[in-house]
Amino acid sequence: MEFFHTPNHKHSFQHNKKRLTQEQVNLLERSFTSNSKLEPERKLLLAKQLGIPPRQVAIWYQNKRARWKTQSLELEYNAIQAKLETALAEKRRLEKDVERLRGELKKAHDLVLVLNQTQELPAHPMICSMFNSSSAEEGVGSSSLQQHEDQVSDHEVKQLEELYACLIGMQ
Repeated sequence: MEFFHTPNHKHSFQHNKKRLTQEQVNLLERSFTSNSKLEPERKLLLAKQLGIPPRQVAIWYQNKRARWKTQSLELEYNAIQAKLETALAEKRRLEKDVERLRGELKKAHDLVLVLNQTQELPAHPMICSMFNSSSAEEGVGSSSLQQHEDQVSDHEVKQLEELYACLIGMQ
């Protein structure tokens, strides 16, 4: 019982662990850089070179691997976070472009309707079908535009481009 009440009891279990000098840390760092795993022969060699117990070398390596892993995770996180911010900014830009294009398409559709009603000009059937199908939907889907593009001949594409240029010029 007296063993537990000894004033020096607290210090009797502590190992005589010394702080490493900067020179010792530098040698361990260089060694870690060449190989992050510590083999028993290497541990003994380093302990002898540094003048510290092999266990202290092993613990330093274990702690260094943990710090290295944490730093690697932080760097990966920061890189992923930067990519996410870039992707979100691009998404916002694309959403604005889509809204702007929807507005232009609506203006063009309205203008074609007004022109068809006020003037007795024959409307091109492809234009009417494009506007009728697009106005039935909430927005213009890229798949429906692609289907129309696949059906339109080069001549019709030129006609549509000319009409669009004309409509844009009338605004």
